[in-house]
Amino acid sequence: MSKILVIEDEAAIRRVLVKILSEESDTYDVSEAGDGLSGMESLKKEDFDLVLCDIKMPKMDGVEVLEAAKKVKPEVPFIMISGHGDLDTAVNTMRLGAFDYISKPPDLNRLLTTVRNALDRKELVVQNKILKKKVGKNYEMIGESAAISSIKEIIEKVAPTDARVLITGSNGTGKELVAHWIHQKSPRSAAPFIEVNCAAIPSELIESELFGHVKGAFTSAVKDRAGKFEAANKGTIFLDEVGDMSLSAQAKVLRALQENKISRVGSDKDIKVDVRVVAATNKNLKKEIAEGKFREDLYHRLAVILIRVPALNDRREDIPMLIEHFSKKIAEEQGTSQKNFSKKAIALLKGYDWTGNVRELRNVVERLIILGGEEVSEEDVQLFASK
Repeated sequence: MSKILVIEDEAAIRRVLVKILSEESDTYDVSEAGDGLSGMESLKKEDFDLVLCDIKMPKMDGVEVLEAAKKVKPEVPFIMISGHGDLDTAVNTMRLGAFDYISKPPDLNRLLTTVRNALDRKELVVQNKILKKKVGKNYEMIGESAAISSIKEIIEKVAPTDARVLITGSNGTGKELVAHWIHQKSPRSAAPFIEVNCAAIPSELIESELFGHVKGAFTSAVKDRAGKFEAANKGTIFLDEVGDMSLSAQAKVLRALQENKISRVGSDKDIKVDVRVVAATNKNLKKEIAEGKFREDLYHRLAVILIRVPALNDRREDIPMLIEHFSKKIAEEQGTSQKNFSKKAIALLKGYDWTGNVRELRNVVERLIILGGEEVSEEDVQLFASK
């Protein structure tokens, strides 16, 4: 059931709007208010999916209602109702966040189409928020060690900016989590987060993958194709294992960072892009530079902010929290009850040499949950957590 509020001081027009909406669908629950002030009070007390709001009203006009509502219920779409002399004001309300406007007297088809579109948009916003919460849970940074606390502090400072970030660390330490956190806490969080594993793409295809290509650029280019930079426009592109990128692709990435432009393979046409770049590597890029395998100018472009993710062996105090987190997550995935780990089992795991870092710990926890007893014991760890 979609709850709609009609705020209109002219009783005849208000009755017509309420009648049209109520008869259009039995899934519309329509309420009404005779002025802006009472409409605002209803908005504060109840959750509405859509508001139709007149512009010229006593006590509180439509513009004031819209501005006040966006502070308390920013996700609720507004359709403004304008008289002939209010059209300029109606257009301006869209800059303030209104979904659309309709003129008096309302055209039936336009009114119903606009209402349906606004409700669909509201549903998409709600679904995106739910999805973002789910994604956020999948990329939590678990730990309270000094090293992890320091990384969280850096993220809080750098995320609201557009500064480029280079994340370093061994395989399995959680570099991808850091990249996701930076994006989720940034003003770009509603836009795409595009991941590119530079190590997994053949060198001869990396340029096409990043920048796209035009039809006929090479044998298998049967049609035009946009690349990852275009897909990430207004959002973030995450160049994972950037140290494995070819020198040719590095040159093009450097141009994209310098000029905010890319060109598809086989084309000389420039395409403007607005992309934040976050990169990660397990390699020592300064050593790669010395060996002629990585461009020094690109390194300095990428490494505006450097974040080093520590190995698990360097933050053993986080292991109990990680075990608890993985145990809960695995139980949710498998639809079973969560297993506890005994204190001795945890102590034994804390002492292991975690060469595979957090990724290895997660696999071991899953193995112990499957093969261990009702409570994972020290004996279970000795039997099944082979090192």
